[in-house]
Amino acid sequence: MRLRRTVAAAAALVAATALAACSSGAAPESAASVVPELEADQQVEIVFESYNLTQAGPWTDTVNQLLEEFHAEHPNITVKAQPPQGGTVDDVVSSVQTQLLAGDPPDVVQLGFNSLDFAASQLGAKAMNDLVGDEAVEEHFGGENPYHPRAKTLGDWNEKTYGMPYVFSTPMLFVNKTLLEEAGVPADADLSTWDEVQEAGAKVTAMTGKPSVDVACFYASGEWCLQALVNSNGGSVISEDRTTIEFGSPEAAGAAERMAEMYEAGVLRNADSAAQLEGLAKGDTAFLLNSAAVQGMLLEAAEAGGWELGGVGLPAFEGQDQSVPVNSGSALYILSDDEAKQRAAWELVSFLTSDRAFELITSQIGYLPLRTGLTDEGGALHEWAQSIPTVQPNLDQLDRLEAWRSFPGNSYTQVSDLFTTAAEEVVYYGKPAEETMSEAADRAQALID
Repeated sequence: MRLRRTVAAAAALVAATALAACSSGAAPESAASVVPELEADQQVEIVFESYNLTQAGPWTDTVNQLLEEFHAEHPNITVKAQPPQGGTVDDVVSSVQTQLLAGDPPDVVQLGFNSLDFAASQLGAKAMNDLVGDEAVEEHFGGENPYHPRAKTLGDWNEKTYGMPYVFSTPMLFVNKTLLEEAGVPADADLSTWDEVQEAGAKVTAMTGKPSVDVACFYASGEWCLQALVNSNGGSVISEDRTTIEFGSPEAAGAAERMAEMYEAGVLRNADSAAQLEGLAKGDTAFLLNSAAVQGMLLEAAEAGGWELGGVGLPAFEGQDQSVPVNSGSALYILSDDEAKQRAAWELVSFLTSDRAFELITSQIGYLPLRTGLTDEGGALHEWAQSIPTVQPNLDQLDRLEAWRSFPGNSYTQVSDLFTTAAEEVVYYGKPAEETMSEAADRAQALID
């Protein structure tokens, strides 16, 4: 898996070098660049590439429902929706690069926040302020249920909105409450620290004879989660000016080392993302730290399996006042160079991040409603949010959210791979934490330098 990711990253670097010659990513600055409104009878077709179309079930069903409702409101705009070439979440950037080199990129694309720098500087993403004007962008962030202040700036690059924040979550510790109770763990047990999680997990492990905790932070698509662990132990992955790699610090090493202690104790399991989801759903494990993007799937599994799903926010490390959540997820980017398609793309982006969209995205998938007023009394999601115990911990963490930091330069995927691989080697394979994390940071620094 690591070899495949490294080869893909190398290919991405070569492609980016070629793309840089033909796409600077810079958008026009003058007011005259604001694209005109579409005429009522002006027919436009655009392509929307979404990694939420890579999995059957709540992800795909929700996207398709939203696109049907969008077309009903905009009958002159036809949206062709497609998953990334390759068919997985990790394939989306290379998919866009391939299509760019062929001269036919998607008009709107869903990219992870870790791609922000690369999307704006290399993939030709357009600053939405330049397409429709600052006032229109600010009006969209506002409305009856404005974007949460911590969410609205996550897609900003050089003080403009290049990515419209779309779907994300904070790290959630999902719990099989039925299994915990069978192991003698009280329903109201405190799980706010990793020490308490390990203690509860040990009771389940003693009953089942199997590891009981999964943490989705140690593979490529879980890098956002690993950033949260490092931040929660007082560290950081990169300096504020984005010039110095910092995941070689004692704090970062300490976070990995604490997870390694849980693995050595037989409580933490070494499993890939698919196995982790299956583990909690089937009752093989009692805990899963992951994005609330999997909430819908787990609710369905709990109902089918006859067990109760619970959840708490990201546990804290010993000696730290509280955890520091980092967002998962993605933003929507406009890549089209055609003015009519740019306007149609803006209409699509606006709809997919509207009150109605977040009503469906949150209730059917589990992502955070970035327009948090929807969950207030009288809001469209209020009753639903009150009925699902995992919603409020997710909302509470949004108030202290730290952004998923994108690494600079064309080698950002290689830097991310160095980071997650080093942590994986410490946690699961007994490598010395400070030495391993420090060596990976030095190699990453050479790449961004």
